[in-house]
Amino acid sequence: MEFAFQCNMEPFEFTVTHRDPETKARTGLLRTPHGCVQTPVFMPVGTLGTVKGLTQESLEQLGVEIVLANTYHLYLRPGEQVIRELGGLHRFMAWERPILTDSGGYQVFSMSALRDVTDEGVRFRSHLDGSLHFLTPERVVEIQGSFGSDILMPLDECTEFPAGAVTAQKAMERTLAWAERSKRAWERLAEDGNSEFRISTSEPKPPGALFGIVQGGTYREFRRRCAARLVEMGFAGYAIGGLSVGEARPLTMEMVAVTEECLPAEKPRYVMGVGLPEDLPQYVALGVDMMDCVLPTRNGRNGCLFTSQGQLHIRHARFARDPRPLDESCACPVCRRYSRAYLRHLFVSGEILGKILNTLHNVYFYLDTMRRIRQTIQAGDFTRFSSEFRSGLQGEVP
Repeated sequence: MEFAFQCNMEPFEFTVTHRDPETKARTGLLRTPHGCVQTPVFMPVGTLGTVKGLTQESLEQLGVEIVLANTYHLYLRPGEQVIRELGGLHRFMAWERPILTDSGGYQVFSMSALRDVTDEGVRFRSHLDGSLHFLTPERVVEIQGSFGSDILMPLDECTEFPAGAVTAQKAMERTLAWAERSKRAWERLAEDGNSEFRISTSEPKPPGALFGIVQGGTYREFRRRCAARLVEMGFAGYAIGGLSVGEARPLTMEMVAVTEECLPAEKPRYVMGVGLPEDLPQYVALGVDMMDCVLPTRNGRNGCLFTSQGQLHIRHARFARDPRPLDESCACPVCRRYSRAYLRHLFVSGEILGKILNTLHNVYFYLDTMRRIRQTIQAGDFTRFSSEFRSGLQGEVP
């Protein structure tokens, strides 16, 4: 099954290549102007145009095919104009592979004391210098167009957990209104060749693909209604937002399952901001194609390492004389070369190298998990792998 989403000269395509016979898991190929992405995929988070602790060369060597950057943060610093003048976000970052840019809606809405939300948009004060800004759905699309993003996310309204039905419904309806305005703004960019983004004054580029974001809190009916309306509008793909914000994991999975049932099978599904390693096969089993999360990098910097036997906290004294690698079944550069004792020494000494190596291992672990998921789906062995993988994470790291 193939879906082709034409964006002037450069198409956005999603092709489902294999399906698991026992679940909704599937593999696919996502084509963007900056290359193809194998799905299901985990996208490392590069909020400020950098995956913290890793160079672009390291990301390429790890096999990262797409990264996520944040519109809110890059809009504030270094600024839209700087990125545009330097040829767009890919050139600015020296990253030639695909980039998905989040709208920054979550960051704006998390600053409750610094922002004011209306139907027109969001007025907020910068967390950097207190300067006043006003972002509309149209403006957010234009900014991402000027970045040259491969995948654009519209402005949406997130709700905290728990949110009452009235609050969740209002946020859902505002998200839908903003999605419609974002779609019209994207269409205007597509019609004029995205004049917001020029490598030179004579070389316009078409905008990347625009996804819709499903909101609705933890209410089944709101999720279904929001998804149905977005599908009517027609987007290149669909994201499931507003989850993993404090609710219990079974409730998160329930909301993903409810939403997925309402989304077209021929388009990519993206669950935003998830999750722990043991969650990855579960989301894939529900039909999810794309995921992102800060856990591999954030936890790495804080000394929490993911292994095939569960989490390992490298600060513990029992690792001070441990000559073994973090994970004897891991083929990452860190596990091939360094001991637990050395990594603990770096961490307790506050050495920058410790944070770098921890991050590299964690990102590799996530990427390798997704590779194994794709391989087992293709081989018809996904259910067994999922069960054994999650079971292995339940024990204590020896």
